[in-house]
Amino acid sequence: MSFGVYIHVPFCTVRCDYCDFATFDDRAHLIDAYVDACVTDLRRRAGEVPQATSIFFGGGTPSLLTPEQVARLVDGVDRSPDAEVTLEANPDTVDEARLAGYKTAGVTRLSLGMESTRPHVLAALGRTHRHEHVRDAVEAARSAGIEEISVDLIYGAGGETLADWRASITDALDLGVDHVSAYALTVEKGTPLARRVAAGEVEGPDEDRQADAYLIADAMLGAAGLAWYEISSWARRGHECRHNRLYWEQGEYLGVGAAAHGHTNGRRWWNVRTPERYIEAVGRGESPEGGSETLEELARGDEAFELALRTRSGARVGGGAAKVVADLEAAGLLFRERDRIVLTTHGRLMASDVTARLLVALAPSAGPRDPAARVPGDSRYH
Repeated sequence: MSFGVYIHVPFCTVRCDYCDFATFDDRAHLIDAYVDACVTDLRRRAGEVPQATSIFFGGGTPSLLTPEQVARLVDGVDRSPDAEVTLEANPDTVDEARLAGYKTAGVTRLSLGMESTRPHVLAALGRTHRHEHVRDAVEAARSAGIEEISVDLIYGAGGETLADWRASITDALDLGVDHVSAYALTVEKGTPLARRVAAGEVEGPDEDRQADAYLIADAMLGAAGLAWYEISSWARRGHECRHNRLYWEQGEYLGVGAAAHGHTNGRRWWNVRTPERYIEAVGRGESPEGGSETLEELARGDEAFELALRTRSGARVGGGAAKVVADLEAAGLLFRERDRIVLTTHGRLMASDVTARLLVALAPSAGPRDPAARVPGDSRYH
């Protein structure tokens, strides 16, 4: 059985305008105490969980941790010999020496926040790096011996044209990476981007243009040999992110750090949001959990269906939904593959609506469901 460990690193040097994650750009002085708390938390939970097949450092900016700090955290996890260890990084925070240190610490996979290669688009997103930083980081990672490299892209920023988007995808492919994730920009409440859009200073995302961007990405990445395996992720065969697949397969994982989510023994739980509260709770010998939920059988089954339908493997569907499946197939939104249904490219654009229709058909007495209320929107959900 696969089991993951997610370690949240909530520190950044600059907070991106669109980000509503639990990240902070004014608390670097807490990093040492925070790593100590995470190590202590891991040791306390060691007997509660199975051996890990994957570890994922997300953030925030995990590449603000020193290689020695990453090594302490990795060594605090009982992991299988072939465990995948992924570290997210901002391109302008790493160099060959640092990446070599991460490699020695056990990191096997690097995920770079590339977002775009167009300067005006990066500025609209509030990003501080330039495209050459991404190229240098990829070269440095390879020199350091980290062979699994992924880049993230974001489409829909103000001022971004479809030509800009095509250029960014071309630049990403020119890096020779084996994995690309592409996410639609969303305007989250309380973010600087939301305030700028509300004030009319910048253009908000246009859904039709974002749909066109998704179709472009799927066509270009597919033509280059990167096949989609989850709505927002494409990879060459054998280079899919093992840890992210765990989420879509409704697998179990331990969440470590402020705001980290976990899923063990049928229970979902999340830690307190700020690093100060996390450090204090662990220091007092208390659980850092801030809340939890246990899904009932019906809700758990719905979630499993929703998550599976987001993937290339598709979902099994009962005979009660035969007419809806036929209607959706005729509309070009899904196709049948043996005993499963799989979303087409256009079906992926309407995944929430398609899923809702299918769930109602499968259990009409339960009434309408809202998959978006429960299903994570992309593979960076932890």
